Amino acid sequence: MMKKKSVPASKPFLILFLCQIISALDVPLDSKLLEELSQPPTITHQSPKDYIVDPRENIVIQCEAKGKPPPSFSWTRNGTHFDIDKDEQVTMKPNSGTLVINIMNGGKAEAYEGVYQCTARNERGAAISNNIVIRPSRSPLWTKEKLEPNQVREGDSLVLHCRPPVGLPPPIIFWMDNAFQRLPQSERVSQGLNGDLYFSNVQPEDTREDYICYARFNHTQTIQQKQPISVKVFSMDSLNDTIAANLSDTDIYGAKPVTERQPVLLTPTGSTSTKVELRGNVLLLECIAAGLPTPVIRWIKEGGELPANRTFFENFKKTLKIIDVSEADSGNYKCIARNTLGSVHHVISVTVKAAPYWITAPRNLVLSPGEDGTLICRANGNPKPSISWLANGVPIAIAPEDPSRKVDGDTIIFSHVQERSSAVYQCNASNEYGYLLANAFVNVLAEPPRILTPANKLYQVIADSPALLDCAYFGSPKPEIEWFKGVKGSILRGNEYVFHDNGTLEIPVAQKDSSGTYTCVARNELGKIQNEVHLEIKDPTMIIKQPEYKVVQRYGQVSFECIIKHDSTLLPTVIWLKDNHELPDDERFLVGKDNLTIMNVTDKDDGTYTCIVNTTLDSVSASAVLTVVAAPPTPAIIYARPNPPFDLELTGQLERSIELSWIPGDENNSPITHFIIEYEDGLHEPGVWHYQTEVPGTQTTVQLKLSPYVNYSFRVIAVNQIGRSQPSEPSEQYLTKSASPDENPANVQGIGSEPDNLVITWESLKGFQSNGPGLQYKVSWRQKDVDDEWTSVIVANVSKYIVSGTPTFVPYEIKVQALNDLGYAPEPSEVIGHSGEDLPMVAPGNVQVHVINSTLAKVHWDPVPLKTVRGHLQGYKVYYWKVQSLSRRSRRHVEKKILTFRGNKTFGMLPGLEPYSSYKLNVRVVNGKGEGPASPDKVFKTPEGVPSSPSFLKITNPTLDSLTLEWGSPTHPNGVLTSYILKFQPINNTHELGPLVEIRIPANESSLILKNLNYSTRYKFYFNAQTSVGSGSQITEEAVTIMDEAMASRQVDIATQGWFIGLMCAVALLILILLIVCFIRRNKGGKYPVKEKEDAHADPEIQPMKEDDGTFGEYSDAEDHKPLKKGSRTPSDRTVKKEDSDDSLVDYGEGVNGQFNEDGSFIGQYSGKKEKEPAEGNESSEAPSPVNAMNSFV
Repeated sequence: MMKKKSVPASKPFLILFLCQIISALDVPLDSKLLEELSQPPTITHQSPKDYIVDPRENIVIQCEAKGKPPPSFSWTRNGTHFDIDKDEQVTMKPNSGTLVINIMNGGKAEAYEGVYQCTARNERGAAISNNIVIRPSRSPLWTKEKLEPNQVREGDSLVLHCRPPVGLPPPIIFWMDNAFQRLPQSERVSQGLNGDLYFSNVQPEDTREDYICYARFNHTQTIQQKQPISVKVFSMDSLNDTIAANLSDTDIYGAKPVTERQPVLLTPTGSTSTKVELRGNVLLLECIAAGLPTPVIRWIKEGGELPANRTFFENFKKTLKIIDVSEADSGNYKCIARNTLGSVHHVISVTVKAAPYWITAPRNLVLSPGEDGTLICRANGNPKPSISWLANGVPIAIAPEDPSRKVDGDTIIFSHVQERSSAVYQCNASNEYGYLLANAFVNVLAEPPRILTPANKLYQVIADSPALLDCAYFGSPKPEIEWFKGVKGSILRGNEYVFHDNGTLEIPVAQKDSSGTYTCVARNELGKIQNEVHLEIKDPTMIIKQPEYKVVQRYGQVSFECIIKHDSTLLPTVIWLKDNHELPDDERFLVGKDNLTIMNVTDKDDGTYTCIVNTTLDSVSASAVLTVVAAPPTPAIIYARPNPPFDLELTGQLERSIELSWIPGDENNSPITHFIIEYEDGLHEPGVWHYQTEVPGTQTTVQLKLSPYVNYSFRVIAVNQIGRSQPSEPSEQYLTKSASPDENPANVQGIGSEPDNLVITWESLKGFQSNGPGLQYKVSWRQKDVDDEWTSVIVANVSKYIVSGTPTFVPYEIKVQALNDLGYAPEPSEVIGHSGEDLPMVAPGNVQVHVINSTLAKVHWDPVPLKTVRGHLQGYKVYYWKVQSLSRRSRRHVEKKILTFRGNKTFGMLPGLEPYSSYKLNVRVVNGKGEGPASPDKVFKTPEGVPSSPSFLKITNPTLDSLTLEWGSPTHPNGVLTSYILKFQPINNTHELGPLVEIRIPANESSLILKNLNYSTRYKFYFNAQTSVGSGSQITEEAVTIMDEAMASRQVDIATQGWFIGLMCAVALLILILLIVCFIRRNKGGKYPVKEKEDAHADPEIQPMKEDDGTFGEYSDAEDHKPLKKGSRTPSDRTVKKEDSDDSLVDYGEGVNGQFNEDGSFIGQYSGKKEKEPAEGNESSEAPSPVNAMNSFV
């Protein structure tokens, strides 16, 4: 429920405006309620202000009104009382104010010309109609005049004047020839707005004697014809040959050739002109120029652009047309005519005036005694209209005084009204171009609340769908509506409900727990009433096993499943479709409870099968495709298409029938199911074969129906389960006699392509349907509901005829009849068509916006009168766009959104709005021609919503017991930020969360220092923003405070300790030694130098070193040349003597330097020593080399 707010006394206008909104009640169209409530009269229907009548028919002046009690009617004529009872020609319809003036029984329409006004009166007031000006239409004959033939030289300009008689209303002008064919028009030849026919330059082909101007008077449905005008164009060549001898040298018809000329304006004349047009009308400006070559016309607006979407060029750009003109279209319009020799221009100064038009028309008020209200009447125009008020049809200055009423210019203020204050007030806004008159009643009622929705009404809704519970009500003062759930439930509030102004309760997403009894309570100061309704929520219908794609062989069987789940209280119906159409009427299709089975499948069964499940509340569907493939061949039997029939014979020839017989070909193991008979029309469509009929496979003769004027040939095709045979050879030809047509064209339509024409189209008869030569069509039309005679024209064998000069979007009765040289077809049926549409004239009025929540709004509008749609009503378009965010005053690029509502819908929802923003919208009506003018922009604002998360959260400057937080405001505040909410809690080593602390921070802060925190502790932070609506989404972050300084001092930096530095140096040295070992191994491997040993201990079995290659010798076996193993060699006597060789194993086996490589080579002695020590010593006196030391270390 909305809270009521007090209004400062310094704003009386706002108070009155609010009072009008709050106090003005709409009376529901409930028949029982309307019978009980008193209501002042309201005019519901009246004749137009300017009413032109047909002088041959009775005059009917409409005046209908409603009220309680029913109103009585009276009339004035030319400002004085019109006593109907004294004129026997005038009657008033029963229970109506409509006058019928009998003209057809002796009355004269001219005697009843004048200004009429109707008054509808009851005990609560009097309403009056507009001033209705009655004028009979006039269609005078053309004045007789002597028309001289027009003789003109080739290349000169020419104007054929029409000068039609002055009629009421003005006639529609068009030029035709003696054959009633429209004269062709082009950039060179065209008709002006005044009806004259203009030739920019004449050509020899313009010579003719039947230029005829026609004037069509629509009200009397008559066409007047001017006498034919003759035009003869002389070329220079013919003049030189025929009449040169009769002309002087200075005669106009000299021997000069056709010369080109620069443009000259034929109309308008001079260099400037003026034009006054009324707002909302169509502005037509015209420029027609003479010249050779034919000038081209171009239009510009000085100091501005031609209005987009409202500018059209007609008559080969010679006419500039601007629809729905406004004051902004005033200005100077220049037409420029140009050809290769030059140009000429004309400036038309346009002034747009305006008859009065409504800004705010007064609206009916329903008030209760003691309430206040206002009637506002605001209109605009050019010049500014004057506003005057009447009460019950009498000028308010002389009307009976009412102490509750005060007139303030365009506003009447009512204070503390009583029942005697009920009356009908008229507002008249007028200027020199017209007037507006509006009736608005003030009905003072004191009525206790009434609920019009039936008691205990049951609503059933599918779960997760919207539920709308009605509570239609009435009362005066306007009752307040409250909803309760259950017997003792509390009043319903919250975002899960939407409360509509008409009392309806909406549950946007109804759930199972939404079921139950709901109570609507209506109360005002005169009483209280309540009503209960019941809501049941049903489970949605689902297809739990859908049909699947199937491939089946021909003549096989296939089944589609469709297993459903539904609410137990709903009765589902299952429908199967094939290719979105009903299943074929074939016993092969078997529909089960939850499946569809197709027996003996054929190729025709290929397609998409859809299972549709309907309940009274919802509907679901699922589809699958069936593909039929050929069955595998049976080895024993070969099936094939049948052979073609043969020996065709024609017998029993008659005018409209003949008998055809044939002999079937071989069936090829598949019985023939039927024969197809086709025919060829050798007279109209040779070589094209058409389907004639088909007969069962057991039949070999058929009686064929024939059409007249056709040269028939026949052929027969046999069909079995495999397919169709080749066609038989054609029969002999048979030519039937001619006759009148048997049928008329099909698909007759009447649709206008322009606002002033009617395009009648039909499907032409085929050649054989003509039944004879000379096929033509009789096209007839008349305006519907006008009691007019048919207008007919006979056209050649075409399929379209254009009727010009029609009123915009009126219904026509149309018929098209075929005929040929032998006669007419039967009388055709009539169809209804419409002349061309034009853009809608007015915008939807009373556009209202109801903001439902921060992202959704509902827009209402009044439908435009159908007569102003000027076409087929297609719907309404709502244009809406965001103007600015209320929390950020910066504007942005406007992106307009469009929603289309089909049909005569008068409301719609606007989804996806941004909270706390200002929007504008307007509404336009749409017909087949396009969009009408936009309604005035309506401004509305969305309320606040919850904000988005803060744009960032940074945590800096950690200390022992504090952290600094910095953040950014939300990207989308969606309202006015009220505060920030910070929550945080510690996290221990096992990732468990500690107690949660919450802090509220003012909205204008952007940083915070948190103190008194624990040292060396991780904290988790949760941060979000708030508006008055609630909290937005949060952002999280984690941070750690630093350690205690005492504890930090006990943590020794290992990198500064001496033992650690020494250890690292030793490791580095070890790595260096290893690298040296790897390098030596790579270069020496299992080989080593022995030259010095060979010199000291000669051995005949040892190969000497070659002097020339500089390489070391190697130990080898003299017998098998195997490499020395273990670095030793045994003499031939298999003994080893120490004194024989210093190079014995004794020297190496126990020594520090006696080491072997992994490949078995000895490296100690030869790599470590230069000379051999004496045999007595086993150890070297030399200091060990680095290599020896390395070997020892390894």
